[in-house]
Amino acid sequence: MRTIILLFASNIFMTFAWYYHLKFQGWPLWKAILVSWLIAGIEYCLAVPANRVGHKAGFNLFQLKIMQEAITLVVFAFFALIVMKESFHWRYLVSFALLLGAVYFMFTERFG
Repeated sequence: MRTIILLFASNIFMTFAWYYHLKFQGWPLWKAILVSWLIAGIEYCLAVPANRVGHKAGFNLFQLKIMQEAITLVVFAFFALIVMKESFHWRYLVSFALLLGAVYFMFTERFG
């Protein structure tokens, strides 16, 4: 559970680092890069422990990666809708559902 919480926190920071500067088109590129790197530094301080804790708890690298990607999509969807005011289309739901299917497939022992 600690791994999931840390991954959610790190993904919140990374999503802001990668996309929030788009709200400020008047910023010079150097400023957007600098602010993004400062935010991304916090993300690394959360992602590295998340992966160490998860690996120590028994998750393999493939499981950690697919978990991180699923969490990224959830965080990104909320960010895009709430912060950036993007519109949502039904095909995004279908795409997310297919990716969540990948998560299920990764973690189930049924096909092992």
